[in-house]
Amino acid sequence: MSQYKEEQLGEIFSLESIYPGELEILEVEPFHQFKLDVKSEGHDEDEGIGYACSLKFTYTPTYPEEVPVVEIMDDVGMDDEQLERLKDRLDKEAEDNLGMVMIFSLVSAANEWLNNEWDDELKRREEEAERKIFEAEEAEKNKFHGTAVTVENFLRWKAEFDAEIAALKKPEREDKDKKLTGRELFMVDKSMIESDLKFLEDGGEVVRVDESLFQDLEDLGLDDELLSEESDE
Repeated sequence: MSQYKEEQLGEIFSLESIYPGELEILEVEPFHQFKLDVKSEGHDEDEGIGYACSLKFTYTPTYPEEVPVVEIMDDVGMDDEQLERLKDRLDKEAEDNLGMVMIFSLVSAANEWLNNEWDDELKRREEEAERKIFEAEEAEKNKFHGTAVTVENFLRWKAEFDAEIAALKKPEREDKDKKLTGRELFMVDKSMIESDLKFLEDGGEVVRVDESLFQDLEDLGLDDELLSEESDE
């Protein structure tokens, strides 16, 4: 029997003593293949608490001078990224123990990693719960304090306000354009005034218009038709 085989059989005997009822031998020849379950503290699969998996080990011809084949199986609660990180952790542990029997060290490293990972998950869940509580409290406060004014939301509000005012003024301008009083027509259409003055100037006479004469026309209660008739006469 080779030295490697003796060391392998000696480790199997030790593992059966350390993990009674937990070590599952899958193959004996040509080399031992076996499985051990690892889990974080307080693991309860039915309640969704903690992480767990099985580690499958296969001895190589010259183990422990070379690392054994390690496979992660039957994982519970972990995603692919976590499984990859666990495999990296086991590979590093195996390299650090090269030349010595290492299965106990690998199982211990896996258990420690699962505990730390679950602690981080509990911390993350706690922080998420606190964040939701904080957001709910802030939302409740905003009901009474309103939205904080920033440059962006003020400019957005101003644009919407101006658009509403412009929409309200448009019908008013349209109504005013449809019906203007005689005085309004006279005062608004400056081109008419300038045209009449130009006509008189060409005839050799200069007429000066006293606009105050038109200021009280509306007070007389005359409508536009009457003013038009009198103008024609």
